[in-house]
Order: sequence, then structure tokens, then C-alpha cells
Amino acid sequence: MLRSLVINADDLGLTVGVNDGIFDAHDRGVLTSASVFANARATADAVTRALRRPSLGVGCHLTLVDGQPTLPPARVSSLIEDDGRFRRSWKPFIVSCLLGRISLPEVAQELTAQIDRIRSAGLRLTHLDAHKHVHAYPPIFAIVTRLAERFRIPVVRVPFERWSNSHGDTTQRRTARSQALMNAAMLPWAWRDYRKAARAGVRTPHFIGRTHTGVLSAQALAAMVRALPPGVTELMVHPGYVDEALARLNTRLLDARADEVDLLTHANTFDLLIDQRITLIRHDLSLSEHRSLRHAS
Repeated sequence: MLRSLVINADDLGLTVGVNDGIFDAHDRGVLTSASVFANARATADAVTRALRRPSLGVGCHLTLVDGQPTLPPARVSSLIEDDGRFRRSWKPFIVSCLLGRISLPEVAQELTAQIDRIRSAGLRLTHLDAHKHVHAYPPIFAIVTRLAERFRIPVVRVPFERWSNSHGDTTQRRTARSQALMNAAMLPWAWRDYRKAARAGVRTPHFIGRTHTGVLSAQALAAMVRALPPGVTELMVHPGYVDEALARLNTRLLDARADEVDLLTHANTFDLLIDQRITLIRHDLSLSEHRSLRHAS
């Protein structure tokens, strides 16, 4: 049975260096899709360059933490801190959700504005996901699903990895095991999200890559690809190059991004996908147009 893979880069628009790495991974490698911030420092650069690459599927990387709102702060007061920016990480955001301090109507307004901004720039969105996966919280996932229906966006990510084993060196395996535990804790939310999406007629492909975020090795990639089930799977990746702007940000994903560019453009990765008879697609199910992969085939 056919096994199809969407290789999706998160964080498009974060910095120009990250954009460079993502577009290199598409132009020279196996990347088929990317998720763009609506209001990051390099969003304009990302949109301009994505419009020149119709073979790249583009989704909206919805943001409610670690960024700044698209709407004026006065309209989303429950979502921001005193400096006018979102909460710094997913933990205080989810705690605020559980305590009833987050206005869901404000969430809906802000996420609508983010989608509108990307669509108005001329990009046709193939999917929705969220920075730090905060949309997995079921009340917010319900909002995202409604927006997918409204804007006829076919896919919403459920960021739960159904199977995973740790691979790589000692440090990589340790990180992967820690992230696997966090992933496992999301199971109750994930089942609710799957049911919500199914009722709405929104697709939720299998999802892999969370366990090895920041520690994706050739060994881990090979193991994941060989274990792909029939149907459509999304592999989440974070390629990019470290520039001055990225180095100033509060992110643990630095050198790992360049390592992922190398992995996604390496001949061995092409060989792996060909050997396993994996079909590369985008979230809208369009076949990916990669000259090097077709030539290798």
C-alpha cells in the first residue's frame, strides 16, 4: 500500500538565516512543505521567496507564545504580557488556559488575523499547525479546526507521535527519551483532537519528528522512514542556518538546524526514500516536484 510523506519545516519567517536553510532544503533536498509565521521578523522575506516556489506547500505556523500579536494589544489583552508580547513559552500559556485566564474569543480573533495576513499576501495555505504545539489544547484545537473549515484549509496537525524510539548518540538518545515522555503525556488531548477534526472533515496525517526535535540524526531518520505506515505521514523538521538574529533569540535549536539542512539534502536521504518507495507530497496531496529525486528515481 502507498506510503506518502510530507516533510514539513516549521519556523519559516523566524529569521533570514532560517529561511535560507528551509529554501535550500526544498530547492536542493527533499523538503516538500513549510509553516510560516504571520508576524515574525523575516515573514516578509519568507512570503516573497515562497511565492517564487509554487512546488513548496505552505501552511500557517499559528502563534500564541514566544512572539508578538498580529492584532493591536488592546484587542488581545488576555494573550499578552506587560511588554505587549505573548507569553514566553507554552508552559505559562497552558497554565493560564487551565486557570481560565485566556479569552478564547481573543484567540479566535488573533488566529484569524494571522491566517488572513498570509492569505492576503497571495499564498494558498495547505495546512495549519502552531508554534510550540499549543493548539493541541482541545479548546484551542476546536478553534483551529473551525478556521480550517472556514478557510478551506485541508489539514490540521495533531502533534502527537504514535510511535517512537530513540536513536543517535548518547546525548541525542537522552533528549529523545525526554521528549518522548512529553509526547506521551499528550495522548488524552490527541484523541480528543482527532475526533474533533474527523467530525469537521479536516485531515490529520500521521505525525513523526517530535521525539527527535533538535536531535534528528541520519539513523533516526532512516528508522522513522522504514517504519512509516500506509497512508500520509508528516515529518516535522527544523532546518535553517544560524545568523545573528537567530543567535539572539531564546531558542535551543541553533546548530541542529544546519545539521538538518545537510541531512535533508544528502544523497543518502534520497537513496533512502527511493529504496523505501516513499512518495513525497505536500499537505494538499500534490506530488512534490523535486528534479533531483525524479532524476535519482
